[in-house]
Amino acid sequence: MGVINVDNIRVYAFHGCLKEESIIGSDYLVNVSVEANLTKASTSDALSDTVDYVHINHVVKEEMAVPSKLLEHVGKRIINRLFSEISLIEKISVSVSKINPPIGGDVESVTVLLKEKRP
Repeated sequence: MGVINVDNIRVYAFHGCLKEESIIGSDYLVNVSVEANLTKASTSDALSDTVDYVHINHVVKEEMAVPSKLLEHVGKRIINRLFSEISLIEKISVSVSKINPPIGGDVESVTVLLKEKRP
């Protein structure tokens, strides 16, 4: 098994339970870590034998563009898409962080982390 990490994908999106959040939006950081059998890719040097991190980035940006009330919901959609579209993935970890959340305090970010194995 091998691990591919795509770190700190910056996205401006419109998630949150407050009406203002869906209008104003805010900055988010998304991290994706996938586990897959990378043995073939390590010898073939072929993109078709690995998990394409460009594809991961594309899925994250598309799913983050769909507003949700909860970060958990967005994270689960990202996981579902990646499992659906990339058969090589065995495990996924996705964290979604809202930067400067409107929670009435000096908080840098709030992060939801979801981990799943292929069903």
